[in-house]
Amino acid sequence: MKNPRIIKLSLAFMSIFYILAGTLHFIIPEFYLKLMPPYVPYHRFMVFFSGLAEILLGFGLLGKKTRSLSAWGIILLLIAVFPANIHAYVDNVDLGVPRWVLLVRLPLQILLIYWAYIHTKKEH
Repeated sequence: MKNPRIIKLSLAFMSIFYILAGTLHFIIPEFYLKLMPPYVPYHRFMVFFSGLAEILLGFGLLGKKTRSLSAWGIILLLIAVFPANIHAYVDNVDLGVPRWVLLVRLPLQILLIYWAYIHTKKEH
Protein backbone atom coordinates (compact mmCIF):
# COMPACT_ATOMS: atom_id res chain seq x y z
CA MET A 1 0.00 0.00 0.00
CA LYS A 2 1.88 3.05 -1.26
CA ASN A 3 -0.83 5.71 -1.52
CA PRO A 4 -0.47 7.94 1.59
CA ARG A 5 -4.12 8.93 1.44
CA ILE A 6 -5.28 5.30 1.49
CA ILE A 7 -2.83 4.52 4.30
CA LYS A 8 -4.21 7.38 6.41
CA LEU A 9 -7.78 6.35 5.72
CA SER A 10 -7.00 2.73 6.56
CA LEU A 11 -5.29 3.72 9.81
CA ALA A 12 -8.13 6.05 10.81
CA PHE A 13 -10.76 3.39 10.14
CA MET A 14 -8.75 0.69 11.91
CA SER A 15 -8.14 2.94 14.89
CA ILE A 16 -11.84 3.80 15.22
CA PHE A 17 -12.75 0.12 14.76
CA TYR A 18 -10.56 -1.04 17.66
CA ILE A 19 -11.38 1.88 19.95
CA LEU A 20 -15.11 1.25 19.49
CA ALA A 21 -14.73 -2.53 19.78
CA GLY A 22 -12.75 -2.11 22.99
CA THR A 23 -15.28 0.32 24.40
CA LEU A 24 -18.05 -2.22 23.81
CA HIS A 25 -16.27 -4.59 26.21
CA PHE A 26 -17.15 -2.13 28.98
CA ILE A 27 -20.65 -1.25 27.73
CA ILE A 28 -21.91 -4.78 27.07
CA PRO A 29 -19.52 -7.13 28.88
CA GLU A 30 -22.19 -9.87 28.98
CA PHE A 31 -21.82 -10.35 25.23
CA TYR A 32 -18.08 -10.91 25.54
CA LEU A 33 -18.45 -13.06 28.65
CA LYS A 34 -20.50 -15.53 26.58
CA LEU A 35 -17.53 -15.89 24.22
CA MET A 36 -15.13 -16.95 26.95
CA PRO A 37 -14.10 -20.60 26.76
CA PRO A 38 -14.48 -22.40 30.10
CA TYR A 39 -10.74 -23.10 30.35
CA VAL A 40 -9.87 -19.36 30.43
CA PRO A 41 -9.72 -18.07 34.02
CA TYR A 42 -11.04 -14.75 35.30
CA HIS A 43 -13.59 -14.18 32.56
CA ARG A 44 -14.66 -10.67 33.57
CA PHE A 45 -11.08 -9.50 34.04
CA MET A 46 -10.11 -10.92 30.64
CA VAL A 47 -13.03 -9.19 28.93
CA PHE A 48 -12.08 -5.82 30.46
CA PHE A 49 -8.36 -6.38 29.87
CA SER A 50 -8.86 -7.23 26.20
CA GLY A 51 -11.20 -4.24 25.80
CA LEU A 52 -8.61 -1.91 27.33
CA ALA A 53 -5.93 -3.43 25.09
CA GLU A 54 -8.07 -2.81 22.00
CA ILE A 55 -8.63 0.82 23.01
CA LEU A 56 -4.94 1.46 23.70
CA LEU A 57 -3.80 -0.30 20.55
CA GLY A 58 -6.39 1.59 18.51
CA PHE A 59 -5.04 4.91 19.78
CA GLY A 60 -1.49 3.64 19.26
CA LEU A 61 -2.15 3.24 15.55
CA LEU A 62 -2.48 7.01 15.25
CA GLY A 63 1.09 7.84 16.31
CA LYS A 64 3.99 7.28 13.94
CA LYS A 65 6.24 6.12 16.79
CA THR A 66 3.66 3.68 18.19
CA ARG A 67 1.98 2.51 14.97
CA SER A 68 4.12 -0.53 14.20
CA LEU A 69 4.12 -1.78 17.79
CA SER A 70 0.36 -1.26 18.04
CA ALA A 71 -0.24 -3.13 14.79
CA TRP A 72 1.84 -6.05 16.11
CA GLY A 73 -0.13 -5.85 19.37
CA ILE A 74 -3.38 -6.09 17.44
CA ILE A 75 -2.08 -9.15 15.61
CA LEU A 76 -1.17 -10.82 18.91
CA LEU A 77 -4.53 -9.89 20.41
CA LEU A 78 -6.40 -11.32 17.42
CA ILE A 79 -4.43 -14.54 17.73
CA ALA A 80 -5.12 -14.64 21.48
CA VAL A 81 -8.89 -14.25 21.09
CA PHE A 82 -9.18 -16.66 18.15
CA PRO A 83 -9.87 -19.65 20.44
CA ALA A 84 -12.89 -17.76 21.84
CA ASN A 85 -14.27 -17.42 18.31
CA ILE A 86 -13.71 -21.11 17.69
CA HIS A 87 -15.42 -21.87 21.01
CA ALA A 88 -18.41 -19.70 20.03
CA TYR A 89 -18.87 -21.60 16.77
CA VAL A 90 -18.09 -25.15 17.92
CA ASP A 91 -20.16 -24.88 21.11
CA ASN A 92 -22.90 -22.91 19.32
CA VAL A 93 -22.81 -20.06 21.85
CA ASP A 94 -26.00 -18.01 21.71
CA LEU A 95 -24.87 -14.49 20.83
CA GLY A 96 -28.17 -13.55 19.26
CA VAL A 97 -26.81 -13.91 15.72
CA PRO A 98 -27.27 -16.65 13.12
CA ARG A 99 -24.81 -19.54 13.35
CA TRP A 100 -23.31 -18.67 9.96
CA VAL A 101 -22.12 -15.35 11.40
CA LEU A 102 -20.06 -17.27 13.97
CA LEU A 103 -18.51 -19.27 11.12
CA VAL A 104 -17.74 -16.17 9.02
CA ARG A 105 -15.95 -14.61 12.00
CA LEU A 106 -13.25 -17.28 11.80
CA PRO A 107 -11.74 -16.37 8.39
CA LEU A 108 -12.49 -12.71 9.10
CA GLN A 109 -9.85 -12.90 11.85
CA ILE A 110 -7.26 -13.75 9.18
CA LEU A 111 -8.26 -10.68 7.17
CA LEU A 112 -8.05 -8.51 10.29
CA ILE A 113 -4.58 -9.89 11.02
CA TYR A 114 -3.49 -9.11 7.47
CA TRP A 115 -4.94 -5.59 7.72
CA ALA A 116 -2.93 -4.97 10.88
CA TYR A 117 0.18 -6.52 9.33
CA ILE A 118 0.07 -3.96 6.52
CA HIS A 119 0.62 -1.27 9.16
CA THR A 120 3.54 -2.96 10.91
CA LYS A 121 5.98 -1.47 8.43
CA LYS A 122 7.98 1.49 9.76
CA GLU A 123 7.58 3.63 6.61
CA HIS A 124 3.86 4.27 7.20
